[in-house]
Amino acid sequence: MNPFASFFATFLIASCATSTWATAQKHPKKHRAPPLVAITGPLYATRPEVMQLADTIAERRLLDPDWVRHALAHARYMPAIARAITPPPVGTVKNWAVYRSRFIDQVRIKAGVKFWLANQETLARAERETGVPAAIIVGIVGVETIYGQQTGGYRVIDALCTLAFDFPKEHPRAKDRSAFFRAELESYLSLTQRTGTDPLALRGSYAGAMGLPQFMPSSWDKYAVDFDGDGRIDLFHSPADVIGSVANYFRAFRWQPGMPTHYPVGFDAAKLDKAALLAPDILPTFTTATFAAKGAVLQGAALNHTGPLALVELQNGEAEPLYIAGTENFYAITRYNWSSYYALAVIELGEAVAAAIAATERGGTNLPPGRPKGS
Repeated sequence: MNPFASFFATFLIASCATSTWATAQKHPKKHRAPPLVAITGPLYATRPEVMQLADTIAERRLLDPDWVRHALAHARYMPAIARAITPPPVGTVKNWAVYRSRFIDQVRIKAGVKFWLANQETLARAERETGVPAAIIVGIVGVETIYGQQTGGYRVIDALCTLAFDFPKEHPRAKDRSAFFRAELESYLSLTQRTGTDPLALRGSYAGAMGLPQFMPSSWDKYAVDFDGDGRIDLFHSPADVIGSVANYFRAFRWQPGMPTHYPVGFDAAKLDKAALLAPDILPTFTTATFAAKGAVLQGAALNHTGPLALVELQNGEAEPLYIAGTENFYAITRYNWSSYYALAVIELGEAVAAAIAATERGGTNLPPGRPKGS
């Protein structure tokens, strides 16, 4: 997961009435589980408030209270997770060039080419049915897990309990974040009970995100779909379910088919009111007319854009920031992870993979690096 996440807005199976991993055992697929992060922290079994919450969850979700207590009692506090979730010190300057270099590289591009070519019919179907471009779906899975190579080695139960009960108090939104993870813990227990899965067995990120697309438990509940039609939803092993679920996620967040994600933008120094343009952050707010009135200069196709726009600033350390005009589709990507850096990395990785495929189809031998627009 990337360091500039403010936390992916709430995530993901209302459609998951059928068993996921329980059914998967009938049709096993080859899958190498990630190395398990060493479990060294104290058990939550000794915490009265944890056992009290277990009973509350069991009652609210109609679960066996002994089963819930057993699961939470065997969860452990993980200091490494608490450290990982702590934001950088106030005043830390972000750097888009450095951030981009972590995700737009030959490893991800080559893996993305392989993923796209192996699943091109499914990607085309997802794009046809939802309007979400294949490049965006490919970009998401690549940024999140390098197409399944890095799905996380923490036990999900440990991650969710650590962040639900011991979220770092120095975080400016500690109370809200703790409540968020308690809700995710509840969704996780409900999901694993419903699918007949051992809640102590699943592994994911330090934030409790799971599978190739790194869905949080609630996102799995709301947006994951059985896209391969085998009667189960499997985001760990089924590329089709991963592709369909990512597309369905963006459709739920009002992806606009055919709309660009962003446009280049310049400034008219005589009119520029950058503070006003940046005030709404990444939320599209301005019409093209109000954008221009405040000194933002658009050209070409951007002049005919009919929806709202946002001025998006991506800091570059001590160098000049990069500015783009973000559309409603750019904002939709930030609903997956609340970060403009993340969104642009997803977009550019998808573009780089598409360019690499086009190059190989033309007989090229070198995969293009996929430089950012304006660089």
